Amino acid sequence: MSADTALRPHAEDAFAHELKALAAADDRPRPARWNLSPWAVATYLLGGELPDGTVVTPKYVGPRRIVEVAVSTLATDRALLLLGVPGTAKTWVSEHLAAAVSGDSTLLVQGTAGTPEEAIRYGWNYARLLTQGPTREALVPGPVMRAMAEGRIARVEELTRIPADVQDTLITILSEKTLPIPELGAETQAMRGFNLIATANDRDRGVNDLSSALRRRFNTVVLPLPATVEEEVDIVSRRVGQLGRSLDLPSVPAGADEIRRVVTVFRELRGGVTADGRTKVKSPSGTLSTAEAISVVTNGLALAAHFGDGVLRAGDVAAGILGAVVRDPAADRVVWREYLETVVREREGWKDFYRACREVTP
Repeated sequence: MSADTALRPHAEDAFAHELKALAAADDRPRPARWNLSPWAVATYLLGGELPDGTVVTPKYVGPRRIVEVAVSTLATDRALLLLGVPGTAKTWVSEHLAAAVSGDSTLLVQGTAGTPEEAIRYGWNYARLLTQGPTREALVPGPVMRAMAEGRIARVEELTRIPADVQDTLITILSEKTLPIPELGAETQAMRGFNLIATANDRDRGVNDLSSALRRRFNTVVLPLPATVEEEVDIVSRRVGQLGRSLDLPSVPAGADEIRRVVTVFRELRGGVTADGRTKVKSPSGTLSTAEAISVVTNGLALAAHFGDGVLRAGDVAAGILGAVVRDPAADRVVWREYLETVVREREGWKDFYRACREVTP
């Protein structure tokens, strides 16, 4: 499937022209089997303009040092752990790092409470296993094993959701850079260029703490929430614009005012204080992350496109905000109503937003 027809192209496909231009302009030393130098990888994530005029769009908006530390970690023998609350772009950064370094972001293990050890190590083709016994041909390598053999970057999403005993399967891989295959009396050794990026958060329910032995194998980089409202508005606008183009939705500029309103509401509720610092507000049980703001705005654009005039308005985002804020029907509804009456109702220029939110709030 081509990047033009895929609903959600892989990073290496969606930004292939940028990666190609960076590779052509990149004259700095590259670690073994890296497609780009560490400097070029950082430029790919943070954005910039190349000598030939190619504009590299920012994939991550945040402190440059965070990206530099993450990239330099991948050039060492330590794995990278991207840590942060939900919605801080951990998965997004992980995918783009793998795409820039290896040209392949698909060597992925998705962590869940049911992730088995085989997902990290290897499995078997049971038809062959029954007829041939344990052989190389019957073995089905997992994404991490393939990354080791090919000298690429592997990704493990939501590491803390994986059961602790399965997590520890990574200890030998990360410390010895080898994966034993006892059934064959063999092993797979990691080729130069191999490394692993894991993402995790410790604020969600249902997480399993990493053992100290496993945590020592990682260099942990904490991804913060956007520092300013302008920064978060920029992130939401860029991501919504990308999603909108793939879904044939109206352009983001048509809803710039509503994007700022959504971001402002989310920041005030999760921070517990209004933007001017004058009024304290109660925070709901949800995280109200940047990712959730992106979802609210994207859904609003879909409403505007298919049931409105194509311009994002307060009524298009009101229901989405309600769904994001009110997770606990009892406690969160009280928080939301109080915020509407004490903050939104009195805010100049927000009367239409207040009315729209009141209409959908039971």
